[in-house]
Amino acid sequence: MTRNLLAGAAVLALVAGQAGAQDLKFAPGEDAKFNWASYDAFKAAHDLKGQSLKIDGPWGGVDKALFESVIAYFEAATGADVEYSGGDGFEQRVMIDVEAGSPPGIAVIPQPGLAADLAKRGKLTVLKPEIGEFLKNDYAAGDSWVNLSTYAGADGTKALYGLFYKVDVKSLVWYVPENFEDAGYDVPESMEDLKALSDQIVADGGTPWCIGLGSGGATGWPATDWVEDMMLRVNTPEDYDKWVSNELAFDDPKVVAAIEEYGAFARNDAWVAGGAGGVASTDFRDAPKGLFASPPTCYMHRQASFIPSFFPEGTVVGEDADFFYFPAYAGKDLGQPVLGAGTVFVITQDSPVAQAFMDFLTTPIAHEVWMAQSGFLTPLKSANPEVYGDPTLRKMGEILTSATTFRFDASDLMPGAIGAGAFWTGMVDYSGGKDVAAVAADIQKTWDTLK
Repeated sequence: MTRNLLAGAAVLALVAGQAGAQDLKFAPGEDAKFNWASYDAFKAAHDLKGQSLKIDGPWGGVDKALFESVIAYFEAATGADVEYSGGDGFEQRVMIDVEAGSPPGIAVIPQPGLAADLAKRGKLTVLKPEIGEFLKNDYAAGDSWVNLSTYAGADGTKALYGLFYKVDVKSLVWYVPENFEDAGYDVPESMEDLKALSDQIVADGGTPWCIGLGSGGATGWPATDWVEDMMLRVNTPEDYDKWVSNELAFDDPKVVAAIEEYGAFARNDAWVAGGAGGVASTDFRDAPKGLFASPPTCYMHRQASFIPSFFPEGTVVGEDADFFYFPAYAGKDLGQPVLGAGTVFVITQDSPVAQAFMDFLTTPIAHEVWMAQSGFLTPLKSANPEVYGDPTLRKMGEILTSATTFRFDASDLMPGAIGAGAFWTGMVDYSGGKDVAAVAADIQKTWDTLK
């Protein structure tokens, strides 16, 4: 009878082990594209059986399930138990939990400003130096990621508090390859080429751009992305950072120059479908429709990676529509800047398992598991781009890993009264014909009232 019980226990253990293996989306060691060596090395270095970790963040629905598929590998490697409770209302929820003294072990924060606020209140744990070295050396534009994750603590001392994981790219221009092919146009590789192409399209009797700023109560935000991209193409990354903090005033000539770069596109009647007067009143969701008209009413549309959601039903990205990097000036020594957003992981309650999870995020496998599915981009150079689940993500990932500078969406980093207020309305006014100096001065006046 004892032998039978032991045999039964062995069978149950085997079944449990098989169940654990089945919980992993991709079986370790089976697909050579994945960096299983990084998984094996992490597993050999960590035994956290009996320990638990709570993570909270903004992801619900599909993204929650995808993140949990990554967590499963951490659990399998360490024996730890991880609970992720994410979804709507995260920003308010995490502040309440932190102030109440019951924070999650790790918080996944979509706005660096919130992370900086928590650090200033003394609610975050400084990350070990190895994480900073990892970001600097293993992420493309590594210094950018270190700077984005470095905040002042309660005593005013700056330190590394975060690790960005899951990034979005905004520096994209969308087009229809068939339209380019029919007209004999090549994808431009510099801003000079992009402007020359725009002129050529006009000379050929077409209209190069579709631009729309309409977004209900948020009307104007698409123009802020244009200006942010232009700031990175006519000014240094340091100028961009000073602009975000208002050390560089909104009516400074450098900022005015970036706004005028946007105006060279949006305020040029010949370059914009419907003329410059229609830019502010065109809904951003409708703007790209001109790409798919026959004949096309425009040839290009600058927008972030989410815009295919508003393309005609059945549009296949990579075939019916495609994109290219919003290029930098060849004549300026500013590299390959990329504008985007992303989520930063911070430790809100220190523990060995929380520290280990941050270490896990430095392994290629922690990135590749999500890359192989959907909706994930990473600047990690050691992650295999061939793992990406579709060619579109792979191409966006290559833009990210080719970047020499990465900067977070500036309007999201500015005070709400500016980034989600005066900047939006100012760009609507400017797009409608208001003098650039007056617009910039008005935005600065609003900022001055906040000081």
